[in-house]
Amino acid sequence: MPRFVWMFLLLAGILASSCEEEKQETLPIMGQPTVVDGDTIPYTIPAFALLNQDSSQITNSSLKDKVFVADFFFTSCPTICPRMKAQMLRVQKKFAEEDQLMLVSHSIDPEFDQVPILKTYADRLGVKADKWHLLTGDKEDIYKLARSYMVTALEDSTSPGGYAHSGAFILVDKQQRIRGFYDGTLPDDVNNLMDDIEFLLGTE
Repeated sequence: MPRFVWMFLLLAGILASSCEEEKQETLPIMGQPTVVDGDTIPYTIPAFALLNQDSSQITNSSLKDKVFVADFFFTSCPTICPRMKAQMLRVQKKFAEEDQLMLVSHSIDPEFDQVPILKTYADRLGVKADKWHLLTGDKEDIYKLARSYMVTALEDSTSPGGYAHSGAFILVDKQQRIRGFYDGTLPDDVNNLMDDIEFLLGTE
């Protein structure tokens, strides 16, 4: 093989490897790992059990081997939630035929956002039940879960609607590890989220 051809192939391989490493670095494993008997265990989402808009119980097992996007909202939110849901609809539409992706929205006002309210909200929004779960349950369980996702969710009488919460979309991989945070109110950030979803799914 001519020397210049060999050098070209070597350089191409290095560049391809560098690009892959650069992409990997954009999707770190978030959160503090634990060490058990000397083994480092990556941070994962804790166990949960909540009801969706169809009264079906959704747990970690329901999302086994799925990439999913999580967020926190409430149906009467007068500020960022409508923008977040418009952006989540974009994600639902783009991945409508991808059964390895799920969307999971947790109500931080579960005392009001019970199953019938979530069902009406979902129908009005155009939520596809096999793709997107709107979840309700015990308030403290949901707030604890929000902390495990490293986002804000709390009652706040000074905030519009009486609650304060993050506008983040959280990307979780098939091992239920957090891989990224994106501003769910910004189309450009959600574009980045969709690129990273494709990367995790291996479809790009």
